[in-house]
Amino acid sequence: MKQIIALGGGGFSMEPENPLLDLYVLQQSEKETPQICFLPTASGDSDNYISRFYSSFKKHHCTPSHLSLFKPPTKDLESFLLEKDIIYVGGGNTRNLLILWREWGLDSILQKAWEKGIVLAGISAGSICWFEEGVTDSFGNELEPLKCLGFLKGSNCPHYDGESKRRPSYQELIANGKIKSGYATDDGVALHYMDQELSKIISSRPNAKAYKVYFDEVVKEMELDTDFLGGS
Repeated sequence: MKQIIALGGGGFSMEPENPLLDLYVLQQSEKETPQICFLPTASGDSDNYISRFYSSFKKHHCTPSHLSLFKPPTKDLESFLLEKDIIYVGGGNTRNLLILWREWGLDSILQKAWEKGIVLAGISAGSICWFEEGVTDSFGNELEPLKCLGFLKGSNCPHYDGESKRRPSYQELIANGKIKSGYATDDGVALHYMDQELSKIISSRPNAKAYKVYFDEVVKEMELDTDFLGGS
């Protein structure tokens, strides 16, 4: 089973006191104590970000590690990553992430990991990267479309309710044919794909939602059923 969990916002970096999404990610591995590897590439391998990852995941039943491309732990990155159970991609600059991944061959390694059944997850840039296209601020202050890895069909827009420009910009790009139709997620919402099909939508916030945004003579936004993980 190939799995991708795309977080529009939330997780340890945005909700350090609310572990619901991170625990959900860990639960998708078949291992009782999964090996989870953090890829902080989009943040320039920020030491602070890496430290927060370890601080959070050491509280859970897992074995955390990270892969820095600025200080790689080994020349054999493929073997290093393919022995993990979960790969969790952090937020930051999606364009720089993709450029560095392609230079180091991580794009093909991650595809092998995905096809092997290793759970791929990530927030913001770590959500956008798996789709054909995403809405990003990687080029400056404006939101623009970006070609991504294409493991998942269509486009993706995170932080749909968290940043005021996200909703209008995504809809305008779709209306103008500059980006494909796709899925938008509020902060605290994650899309769980199994074998490239959207299987489930979960949230760490009771009122957070996901939306299908598409063009049919005009841009349409359809609210999707979302399961709040904190519910009884």
